[in-house]
Amino acid sequence: MSVVDFDLSEREFWAKPMSERERAFDRLRARETPAFFEEMEISYAPKGPGYYALVKHADILEASRTPEVFSSGDGGATNIPDMQPEFAEYFGSMINMDDPRHARLRRIVSRAFTPKMIRQFEADVEVAAARVVDDLLAKGAGCDFVTEVASRLPLKIICDMMGIPESEYQFVLGHTNLILGGFDPEYAGPDLDELPERLLRAAMELQQLVQDLASHRADNPTGDLISSLVNANLDGERLTLQELGSFFILLVVAGNETTRNAISYGLRLLTKNPDQRALWLEDFEGRAPGAVEEIVRLAAPVNFMRRKATRDHEMNGHLYRKGDKVVLFYWAANRDASVFDDPYRFDITRSPNPHVGFGGPGPHFCLGAHLARREITVMFRELLRRVPAIEAGRPDRLQSSFINGIKHMECSF
Repeated sequence: MSVVDFDLSEREFWAKPMSERERAFDRLRARETPAFFEEMEISYAPKGPGYYALVKHADILEASRTPEVFSSGDGGATNIPDMQPEFAEYFGSMINMDDPRHARLRRIVSRAFTPKMIRQFEADVEVAAARVVDDLLAKGAGCDFVTEVASRLPLKIICDMMGIPESEYQFVLGHTNLILGGFDPEYAGPDLDELPERLLRAAMELQQLVQDLASHRADNPTGDLISSLVNANLDGERLTLQELGSFFILLVVAGNETTRNAISYGLRLLTKNPDQRALWLEDFEGRAPGAVEEIVRLAAPVNFMRRKATRDHEMNGHLYRKGDKVVLFYWAANRDASVFDDPYRFDITRSPNPHVGFGGPGPHFCLGAHLARREITVMFRELLRRVPAIEAGRPDRLQSSFINGIKHMECSF
């Protein structure tokens, strides 16, 4: 058991102020060996054997590069308890798989996320960002930046890519909020015992939405991503409707929630660091790549992914036994002082910046990283050009161990 006096498995830990969480992870990184934590008791899965918390940059790089040792498919990567069969039907996407199944699915869907394909959406991203700022300025005052600005751009782009009609945007947003809402009462509701049923219902309804569209697109393709995927034939390989549904849930959840949080944290960072805002405004295009990487480093929208050891393996002086669970805390690795000079400082000129905000190196590196970078860049180009004095208020943070999220945040300009 861990000798520290806090527990990463407790819901209460993730409701603490950010400064307390930062101190806790500082202490974990200072240890010579990784701390071990018991798993939380939950109603919808047997209690597991516990897990080691990987918080050092070097550990996360090695675990990411050796998927043959640290498995994503044995029980799932997006949850600490092993994924139960009823959840795997909807959430068992390629992020929760190992090769060769993972490689097959990624090979089929990755053609939609190459830099060349992303460039085809650039005009759409710019038009959508301009409209968001038009609406912001029309209000003539402050608003909830998360709901009125940060969430709108990625939601529209992902839905438009998939061919989801605008009439379904709020349906998709509400369901993704629930799925990634953790144990936050705003999304999970007051009775956590009812949460598993609500999660399954939300996933089932999202999957049904895309499967209904796919059935129509099979005979009436329109050029959107659903049409491409349902008619894809790569060396005889096609996605089943179940695979398409799981991929859609992964895409809308990951593509919407994570980019939204990066944009929200970005405004907060620029507000707290006016010198960096001024520096970016001096040369927006020249400094945009570095600024976006630094925003993603400090935002680290996904706190962790989980792996399970397939065999005994020694890593950085610690022996992991077959079946041991390890949790890769990306947020903590992005603040590792052995890699990042003055790691809590926001520096848009930081170089090199080997953060793991899009996951570690290896087969599970974020498929949508190019698109996310593009959306963040375009959104801040539009904001800083047209509303250069916009500032963020205090964030209302999501109570979740998985997503480093901001639910609400007032802005003023």
